[in-house]
Amino acid sequence: MGSDGMTEAVSQHFGQAPTFTVVDMETNEVVVLPNKSSHMGGIGLPPDMLSGQGIDVMIVGGLGPKAVQAFCQYGIEVFVGATGTVKDAIDDWKEGYLNRANLENACQEHRH
Repeated sequence: MGSDGMTEAVSQHFGQAPTFTVVDMETNEVVVLPNKSSHMGGIGLPPDMLSGQGIDVMIVGGLGPKAVQAFCQYGIEVFVGATGTVKDAIDDWKEGYLNRANLENACQEHRH
């Protein structure tokens, strides 16, 4: 969970991921952004930080209900259940294997 882009392992706790891998599905451009949110000693929350990056879809292992609501407010669809590498997660999303995030499948032990 660092800066390996498409071969990076998907973090199972979204807010604690050290980086976020952003993939442009039209151009295949990959950008790795450091997590500078308040979860990692910085300012703001990950949804706030990522909303300005032109992101339409988030693919995650798991995240809390407040993050689900925040992404929804920004019009960003979130899919949960991702495992393996970023490439694996994108492939699973394309195949329809991941679930759209909602308050019922959000990580209940991470209620922040």
